[in-house]
Amino acid sequence: MAALDWSQYPGVESIPGKVSGAWVLKGTRTPVKVVFENLEAGMSIDEVIEQFPVTREQIEGLMAFVARSLETVLAHG
Repeated sequence: MAALDWSQYPGVESIPGKVSGAWVLKGTRTPVKVVFENLEAGMSIDEVIEQFPVTREQIEGLMAFVARSLETVLAHG
């Protein structure tokens, strides 16, 4: 499966020199990868919000982008 094109989602940013250029939630230093790793490990969205400087809206937007991207990949796969 193709990797997601994070540049298509305005809620994230990748800035050279900021968290080694990793894709982070815009305005934070929280990598997208870390959010998903913690959710996959069983943390709830509320627990992620408690542990990292992110909002529910940021996480829900991220999840919606991933869902839309997967639908597109599956429809064209």
